[in-house]
Amino acid sequence: MTAQETWTVGQVAAEVGVSIRTLHHYDGIGLVVPGGRSLAGYRLYTAGDLTRLQHVVVYRRLGFGLEEIAELLQQDADVTAHLRRQRASVTDRIGQLQELTRLIDAALEDEMSGNQVSPAELRQIFGDGFDDDYATEAEQRWGDTDAWQQSARRTQGYSVEQWQQVKDEQDDLNARFVAAMQAGHEAGSEVGTALAEEARQQICRWFYDCPREMHAAIAQMYVTDPRFTASYEEIAPGLAQYVHDAVVANSARG
Repeated sequence: MTAQETWTVGQVAAEVGVSIRTLHHYDGIGLVVPGGRSLAGYRLYTAGDLTRLQHVVVYRRLGFGLEEIAELLQQDADVTAHLRRQRASVTDRIGQLQELTRLIDAALEDEMSGNQVSPAELRQIFGDGFDDDYATEAEQRWGDTDAWQQSARRTQGYSVEQWQQVKDEQDDLNARFVAAMQAGHEAGSEVGTALAEEARQQICRWFYDCPREMHAAIAQMYVTDPRFTASYEEIAPGLAQYVHDAVVANSARG
């Protein structure tokens, strides 16, 4: 403002960036009452009025209601105290906006990447059972099949939580295979084939339609591919052959 002693409503509105109607409202509710009047009866704002108005404008931008602002201004007339309070509020709002920005960026990144979970996240979930090279090899071998394409469509939108659910289901199923094997149930028994059928249904549910004969073909890798065999044998000796035999027996049931 210029070095004059008082200012009209129009001058204050233009300088502070509020409407004349707003100034009239603040006057009407006693929030910012002009300290002077012209000879013609028009409102005139003093330097003290402008200081109070500036505090009101800052508090409004921080989201305070008019009643709250009136209470804040009534609590003390210490300009330093108001400025410290306003600074603390602004700092807190900056923190909130930074967190909101982080969440928006994360959502944007998910959207732009098709919500794909990163290889690092998959490795964290599946441990040594996830191998980038093996995934690439699998795509080269089966990438042109309907099953692979169906699986790719389904899994591209899976979240970390969904992949964790897949892993948890697999771990639970493997644990029950081990329990059945150690309890002496034959792989082709009702218990063994029921577990094999559950394993097949999990593939159907999460990845692609898997008929029993296809499941049996996949199970061949459990005993012929050292990587599959090792993953089962690490859980329990003999498990690779047991699961293979249970899947083959379930396939033979038709």
